Amino acid sequence: MRRLGIIGAGGMTQTVLAALSGLPLDHLAVLSRTPGQTIEAWFATNVTTHTELAEFLATKPDVVAECAGHAAVRAHGAAVLASGCDLIVISVGALADDALLTELQNAAQRGGSKLIVPAGAVGGLDALAAAKLSGLQEVIYTGSKPPAAWRGTKAEQSVDLAALTAPVCFFEGSARDAARDYPQNANVAAAIALAGAGFDATQVRLVANPSLTRNRHEIAVRSGCSDFSIQLEGIASPANPKTSLMAGYSVAHAVLNRAATLVI
Repeated sequence: MRRLGIIGAGGMTQTVLAALSGLPLDHLAVLSRTPGQTIEAWFATNVTTHTELAEFLATKPDVVAECAGHAAVRAHGAAVLASGCDLIVISVGALADDALLTELQNAAQRGGSKLIVPAGAVGGLDALAAAKLSGLQEVIYTGSKPPAAWRGTKAEQSVDLAALTAPVCFFEGSARDAARDYPQNANVAAAIALAGAGFDATQVRLVANPSLTRNRHEIAVRSGCSDFSIQLEGIASPANPKTSLMAGYSVAHAVLNRAATLVI
């Protein structure tokens, strides 16, 4: 892999490019709505920035990494895949839309490409995907965040976030319902659903916890081959406090796997 494309030029892209600083590339193409950003300062290689998808794809990237949000997946995903280029999607919550997921899969089939979903802000998706082959009895994801992290969401309709003194679970339902009601917080639940039991069978609990300073992700699985639970506490990106720092590194890991002779 010698030519990389990235959609988005925000904080996550900065994290990705810093992690890829040692990767020898012939060309880096960036698709962004705001041209003229100093991408070269983040990544010292042959860089071009584009505002038009056609110009971006004309650079013939070997793989494209999406770091721009659900709207970018909807706007550009099918065209990237249909062009024959693999697409790494970090805004996984967009794939809760069955019509969009089908469109992307059909485009990948036409282009002979792959739609790649990295783990993002969580871990254990490899174990979950393996356990799926033995039969899954239960998959529960619990997402806990400080109350302030839920401001501007539907949580405010049922919980006085500013007055909380103890953890409150304000949502229990399927991963599909979570993606619908909390789209800005759906990426983790969506990745778990795609790796495991699907959007309708994956159970989701969302919690506002005033004792937390970080976002906590917990996965509990019962299957035919193993029962396990995983808990992670994510550190927010310094460039964008709403974004998990680990998500950017997860994208970088997926890119590095494309170039590696040993893939883990």
